[in-house]
Amino acid sequence: MNQVFDRMIRNGKVVLPDGTYSMDIGIIGGKIAAISESLADCAADDVLDAEGKYVLPGMIDIHVHFNEPNFGHWEGFATGSAALAAGGCTAYADMPLNGNPPTVTPEALSLKEKLAEGHSAVDYTFWGGLVPGKLDQLEKMASAGVRGFKAFMSNPGGEGEGRFREVDDLTLYEGMKRIAALGGFVALHAESDAITSRLAEQAVQEGRTDARAFVASRPVIAELEAVNKAILFSEQTDCEVHFVHISSVEAVELIDRAKKRGVAVTVETCPHYLLLTDEDMASIGPAAKCAPPLRSKEQKEGLWRLLAEGKLDVIASDHSPCPPELKLDESLSFFEAWGGIAGAQSSLEIMLDEGWVKRQIPLHQLMDVLSAGPAKRFGLYPHKGHIAEGADADLVLVDPRRSYTLAEKDLWQRHKVSPYIGREMTCKVTATLVRGLTVYSEEDGVQEVRQGQLLLKPVNAHQQTP
Repeated sequence: MNQVFDRMIRNGKVVLPDGTYSMDIGIIGGKIAAISESLADCAADDVLDAEGKYVLPGMIDIHVHFNEPNFGHWEGFATGSAALAAGGCTAYADMPLNGNPPTVTPEALSLKEKLAEGHSAVDYTFWGGLVPGKLDQLEKMASAGVRGFKAFMSNPGGEGEGRFREVDDLTLYEGMKRIAALGGFVALHAESDAITSRLAEQAVQEGRTDARAFVASRPVIAELEAVNKAILFSEQTDCEVHFVHISSVEAVELIDRAKKRGVAVTVETCPHYLLLTDEDMASIGPAAKCAPPLRSKEQKEGLWRLLAEGKLDVIASDHSPCPPELKLDESLSFFEAWGGIAGAQSSLEIMLDEGWVKRQIPLHQLMDVLSAGPAKRFGLYPHKGHIAEGADADLVLVDPRRSYTLAEKDLWQRHKVSPYIGREMTCKVTATLVRGLTVYSEEDGVQEVRQGQLLLKPVNAHQQTP
């Protein structure tokens, strides 16, 4: 016997950064200790047979809304992380806005950390917020471990004095200067409020409140105007910018041109922009409402082209659920219904189905935007985000022969609302491992004992151990 491992995964098709290979994986102390064509001469306390299955690095979803504190009845750490685990996600970054209070002070961050501890099925970290009136909190938040700060360039909605507010230009500019000095980065919801708010007001005044009117109220030009401004601010402040949920080809191309001239920007899109269109939003209804809205078939196909060309850095779910009565009540107009898509559990399977099976994009290229790209953006790489010796054993087993139709009963999230219900999936996640521990299996479901760990990154240490 050459070596004894805690666990071995045998006979799988392992997705490495440069391709897919028939390999065995040995795990010791939650880390990948060996990757070899055969570990048959080695022993292990536990052997997981992956015959006929693919072994992928766990997806890292850096854009979820779990809404605690005080809005766990919308979605909380226990249910949201369970959905991620069942969908092959091994770590996530929770957004700062829908909890009460929002995560814009160290005290609010500490409260969120306490609520997550012992309740998350997978590893996690937190975004901070950049909002008017809280610039003096940025350094304190960074000292508490926050690397990324989320800001809205359009009204995020909500009510109350303590709600998360959009930034004015001066707050954004000054905030970016301070965050750059702290070694952090800004994530931006990039839509021009001057355009979207006025168009929405006009539509409602004219009695146009259906899905198509909602799409028309948030045109691509609103995204382009905000992206352009943010790129300018990034150039002037040397602040890194991550553009979340970009929905249009034009915006991705604009960001790509900025990258090529040396601007420190990255771009994210979501599975719903790659799978659904504005026509689907009209037929499915508010379950498919989001902002920016779903776009045309031409835009969807263009985003797939850009993904294949390597112009996308991150794919994230933007999982943003709410109680069904706030989204599906028939008395609500499309404008009044909550705007968020609940898709965390389906992201990986959708991308494998549509991207790998149907469009034949190589698995390692898909995992670059689902796992490695997010890990690099958050400073978690090389410890997370790929399959390599020394990395965390965050692994997902996928059966490519297991087609199934998604039903409400399959969902682990708190509210069983999803635009993907009824969709046939051609690949199925059968097991998810975080640091070598099985947190989900098809046979046993999500483990009741929650061992997800907080990944707290110092702002000035991109490559330190989480």
